[in-house]
Amino acid sequence: MNVLARFLPLLLGLPLLGTAGAQSAAALARVDAAQLSIAAARQRSYPGSALKVEQTLRAGSNYSRQVVSYQSDGLKIYALLTVPNGTPPKGGWPAIVFNHGYIPPNQYRTTERYVPYQDAFARAGFVTLKSDYRGHGSSQGEALGAYYSPGYTTDVLNAVGSLRRDARVNAARLGMWGHSMGGFLSLRAMVIDPRLKAGVIWAGVVGNYEQMMNGWNNRPPATIPQRVLNLRKQAVEKYGTPAQNPKFWNSLSANSYLRDLGGPLQLHIGTADEDVPVAFHTALTAQMKAAGKSVQSYVYPGDNHNLSRNLSTALARSVAFFKANL
Repeated sequence: MNVLARFLPLLLGLPLLGTAGAQSAAALARVDAAQLSIAAARQRSYPGSALKVEQTLRAGSNYSRQVVSYQSDGLKIYALLTVPNGTPPKGGWPAIVFNHGYIPPNQYRTTERYVPYQDAFARAGFVTLKSDYRGHGSSQGEALGAYYSPGYTTDVLNAVGSLRRDARVNAARLGMWGHSMGGFLSLRAMVIDPRLKAGVIWAGVVGNYEQMMNGWNNRPPATIPQRVLNLRKQAVEKYGTPAQNPKFWNSLSANSYLRDLGGPLQLHIGTADEDVPVAFHTALTAQMKAAGKSVQSYVYPGDNHNLSRNLSTALARSVAFFKANL
């Protein structure tokens, strides 16, 4: 297998660019994988902004729903916000930043996908905020994927910053939920900001870079342009492979910083997942235990990437975990 073929799996979360070719090429030229290092991310600030209501949606059973926007790197990022009805607890509502998996950015819509998932947490008394990420739907900016560009991580952390500014939210009771690529973002955000108290990850891309490059046999979506696929090639040409330069690649991986987590993780995956290897889940579970961190692991025999056969059970376990830890 040649180097290019081996590295294709890492690109499952890289999306389609929707801007003019020259502008995209300029943005890609500025991308350097070193920008993804955990140390570099910790040097930045993520203030977010006040959440601006863009559209009020039909309410849920016991909560309001709104399309909102916030600021991230000077970009206007859209998100779906839910807020429980009634009087909040002392200090404000606990809140969950909701990190979705890969959806082609030009097909992404704020109010589509993940509705039952977000609803389960909203009904349970949590504020939830699902960021669209840059370049998705109406959000400004270039959609360059999660694994070789820091943009999505920055957007997620600015979503956290925006919730901390909101008077309805208890800033000391924030957690993260992530699915697939969103699991990668959740784990990164939690080691960058240890004030995040708990995380739940479903079918997460939570392997380190060596695992993702050499233990992931999926082909990337056909919608991803070659110029975006080349971000991987560009990084390897500059820094070598994880085997050749483990110090560099480990500096980018959240798995190297698990001791810095500010709270526990709950992990879910199905054994019939065709998108993400169960080995990623198993390895992170072992790494958490080795780091002396609390972790709950649920493996669902025969279930798929979306845990469709065990959806109610997985959601109930996730809600209970956040209730116990936020």
